[in-house]
Amino acid sequence: MTPVELSRSVLHAVRCAVDDGELSVVVPSRVVVGRPGPGGCGDYATNVALQLAGPAGQPPLRVAALLRAYLAREAGVTDVEITGPGFLNISLDRAATSAALVRRILREGLRYGHTDTVAGQVFVLCVPYEVRAEVLADVLARMVGSQGGRVEVGHGGAVNLRPVPAPEDPALLGPDAARWALLHPAPHDRPRITADHLVQRESNPLFRIRYAHARSRAVSRNAADLGFTTTGPERDVTTDAATDVTTGAATDVTTHAATDVTEVEELEAAGAPDLARLLADHPRVLATAVALPHADAQAAPSRLTRHLLALADATLLHLPAVLPRGDEKPSAAHRSRLALAEAAGTVLAGGLSLLGIDAPDHL
Repeated sequence: MTPVELSRSVLHAVRCAVDDGELSVVVPSRVVVGRPGPGGCGDYATNVALQLAGPAGQPPLRVAALLRAYLAREAGVTDVEITGPGFLNISLDRAATSAALVRRILREGLRYGHTDTVAGQVFVLCVPYEVRAEVLADVLARMVGSQGGRVEVGHGGAVNLRPVPAPEDPALLGPDAARWALLHPAPHDRPRITADHLVQRESNPLFRIRYAHARSRAVSRNAADLGFTTTGPERDVTTDAATDVTTGAATDVTTHAATDVTEVEELEAAGAPDLARLLADHPRVLATAVALPHADAQAAPSRLTRHLLALADATLLHLPAVLPRGDEKPSAAHRSRLALAEAAGTVLAGGLSLLGIDAPDHL
C-alpha cells in the first residue's frame, strides 16, 4: 500500500463514519499521511482527527477513537494506535503490502505512479528565455502529464517560474548531465555546471542512479543465466511497448508476475524495508507537481531527483543479496529479492524518463 492508497483508505474511513452518523463533517477532498513523528509508532501517521475535531464539535481524541474503529477495518491495516493529542498511527501488513506493491510496479512498468488526478486541467507557466527555466518547465510538464494534466509553457506576460539561472551554458556536459545539473538543486539554489557531473564513480549522484538501474538489469540477466526468475516455472512474462505520455516515445518494458505473499516475507531478511518504502512513496513524489503554479510545486523536479538518489542507494544495498552464492540453489527468497530488484530498476528508469534523462541497461 502506497501513501497515496493509504490516504484513500483514511478518507474511506472518514466517509463511513459520516455515513453512519458518527461524525457530522464535510468529508475532506484529501488527507495527508506521513512517517510517524516523535512519540509515534507504526508505519504511517495522520492528523486527520485533529483537522476534523473543530468542524465536528468534538474533542480530537474522541474523533480519533471513532476513526480508529473504521480505519482498522481497511484492507492491509493491521493496527491503529492513538498518540499525542489525537494522531492516528497506522501499522500495515508488510508482507501483503510488499507483495502487492511489487506486483503493481511490474505490471504497470514505467507508468507506475501515473494517475488521472488532474485529468483535463491545464496549468500555464510563463518562463524567461533561460536554459534552466526552460528545462525546469519541461520536467514539470512531464510530471503533471503523469498525473493526467497538461502544462502550457509561454514566454509572454508575467513570469511565474524563475529559478536561479545557470551560471554558464551547460551544453558542454551533454544532454543528460546538463539536465541533472540544472534539476538536482532546488529552484532557489545556484546550479553547478562542472565536469563533476561526468565522473563515473559513486561521488556523482547521477552515476549512482544510472548504475543502480544498470545493475538491477544485470542481476535479472544473471538470474536468467542461473535458470531462475521472479516466479519460477509459473512466471508470466509479456513484453509491451509502453508509451511515455509526455514525449510520445515508445519504450520496451518487460513486466513479470511477482512473487507470492509468503515469498515476499523473505524480503525482510534481505534488508529491503527501506527499499519497499521508497518504492511505495514514488507516486506521492510524482504528485507533488500538481499544485502548480505555487512555488512549492516548482521544487517537484528536485524532489524527484533526491527521491531517485535515495532509491538508488537502497537498491545498491539490496542487490548483493539477490543471487545465490557458491553452491547455493535458487530459492523462493531469491525469486522474491529478484522481483524487488526488478521493481526498483523499473521505477528508476521511469523516474529518469520523466527527467528527460536516459537510463541505459549497460554502463
